[in-house]
Formats: sequence, structure tokens, C-alpha cells
Amino acid sequence: MSVSPRKLIDMLLGAVVMGTVGALIGMLMGDELIAVAIGIGMAMGTVIGMFGGRRFLISIVLGALAGGALAWFVAGADKISFGAGAGAAMGGFLGVQSSMLLDLWAEHKRTAGVKESQE
Repeated sequence: MSVSPRKLIDMLLGAVVMGTVGALIGMLMGDELIAVAIGIGMAMGTVIGMFGGRRFLISIVLGALAGGALAWFVAGADKISFGAGAGAAMGGFLGVQSSMLLDLWAEHKRTAGVKESQE
């Protein structure tokens, strides 16, 4: 079984992004659970990358950066990890919702084109 280079990059991106999110969550849960959270995050990210979730992963990165920056601005440098974790969660949520809306829009355009060609 060979894996295309694009899929391999997506899998590595997923492992890095979700492993980082796992580290942020592990910091909140306690130092003894960081390794477990990183491992679970990397496994989930690899699977997400395998299924082509690049837009989802990018939305998580953007959310983490925005959340970390906002937390730094509002609460100071010691709260960056909290803000980044919350921002990653919101970025993932918004990524899923926007992906569903884009897919719905593309499907609507496709069916509208089929209806026009039948008339």
C-alpha cells in the first residue's frame, strides 16, 4: 500500500497540529497526562490527515494563534496556553461548520447547473 505525498503531508500536518493541541490540553490536565494527551492528539491528527482534513487543521492552527494572541493581550503571557487551547477548539468548530457550508454551497451550484442543462 503506497501513500501519496499529499496524503503523507496531510497526515504529518495532522499529527503536528493535533499533537500540539493535545499538549495544550495536557498542560491543563496536569503534567503527568501531557504525554497521553499528545499521543492521543497525534493519533487523531494522523487519521484526520488521512481523510483529507487540511481545511479543518488549518482552521485549528488559525484559532490557536488568534486565541493565544487574544489571551496574551487580555490576561498576560501566563494565560497564552489557555487561550490557544480555547482558540483551537473554536477554530476546529468553525472549520467544521464552514466546511459543511462550502460543501452545501458547491452541491447547490452543481444541482442548479444540472437543472439548467435539462431545461
